[in-house]
Amino acid sequence: MAVPRELGTDCCIVGGGPAGLMLGYLLARAGVSVIVLEKHADFLRDFRGDTVHPSTMVVMHELGLLERFLARPHDRVDALAVCVGGTTIRLADFRHLAVAAPYIALMPQWDFLDFLAGEARGLDDFRLLMEVEATGLIEEEGEVTGVAATSREGPIEIRAALVVGADGRRSTVRDRSGLEVRDLGAPMDVLWLRLPRRGGDPDIPLGFVEPGRMFVMIARGDYFQCGYIVAKGADAPLRAAGLEAFRASVAGIVPTMADRMASIESWDEVKTLTVTVDRLTRWARPGLLCIGDAAHAMSPVGGVGINLAIQDAVATANLLAGPLRRGRPRLADLAAVQRRRDPPTRITQALQVVIQKRVIRATLEARRPLHAPWPLLAFNRFPALRRIPARLVGLGIRPEHVRVPGLTGVTG
Repeated sequence: MAVPRELGTDCCIVGGGPAGLMLGYLLARAGVSVIVLEKHADFLRDFRGDTVHPSTMVVMHELGLLERFLARPHDRVDALAVCVGGTTIRLADFRHLAVAAPYIALMPQWDFLDFLAGEARGLDDFRLLMEVEATGLIEEEGEVTGVAATSREGPIEIRAALVVGADGRRSTVRDRSGLEVRDLGAPMDVLWLRLPRRGGDPDIPLGFVEPGRMFVMIARGDYFQCGYIVAKGADAPLRAAGLEAFRASVAGIVPTMADRMASIESWDEVKTLTVTVDRLTRWARPGLLCIGDAAHAMSPVGGVGINLAIQDAVATANLLAGPLRRGRPRLADLAAVQRRRDPPTRITQALQVVIQKRVIRATLEARRPLHAPWPLLAFNRFPALRRIPARLVGLGIRPEHVRVPGLTGVTG
């Protein structure tokens, strides 16, 4: 058996997603040595969330990164709308947000991660190890002191004053931690696919709601990123019915796309997102902290998961950069992160669960024609109402600002 290669750092972050890379960047910029582990060879994985909300761009602005970030190809979304029973309702208008970028930027997540990694690699205290997969936690006397991992060269042990699990909803760190998970349930899954986009097509995200079916379209350059929302467990029967039946069902929801169904050539182009909504009862134990989806898997409702993960990273850096520079953070230091981020997480998940149960489940179980209820129609009659969901979706509950002790060059 090969002898593990040993590395040492102040903070070992497992997972090179939005939360992991943002936290690594912030801590390294504050003078904390960081190693980030990413099990893949690159960031090129499709069907991830691509919505960068105003709250995340506020952080970019405070770090002086926003102009370079927005120089990358992206689409801009100023408003959100939904079509219920043939009636289009404009639900949110982000243009009224008093921030540097009052809109949602649609950018493939690999571009977003590549940008963060590129900025972080210029810092002396940052190290990103690609194709290195965490396999377990190193523990001494009941405390986490590092990560056991594998690479193409063999096993690695990374000793760290703090291990952060930022490796998503299927987190290895969370599984190995022994921390308790509370499952809040989700009545649906989402089938992701693409459809060609042509001149004259709408350029704002549209949700289509029909009895028993829901469909979301997000304009992305020359294609639409689409989500077909189905009841939990309905994926297998739908696929068993055949691709032609699936094409007909999509065309039935969005008739204007009927002539583009041939672009769905095989089931390989239809990816299933198994929706999970859960959270840890405790995010930390001595030497270990979980953030982002590893701490709280979010529903796709509102597309806020990435942005909550970024908020977790900012709060973590704000609270732990100082303790990490002094040595090993206490459990009380780690618990402060949960105290800060747990309330917005709970509120956001509660809103998502209500929408899942009262809107999505009711729609998926409906068998009669649907009509837009009067509360939704009010958004068309009174445009000022659109500012409320814009604020909740765009900035969220308790948005974070960069206040990392000792971090220089911050504008906020």
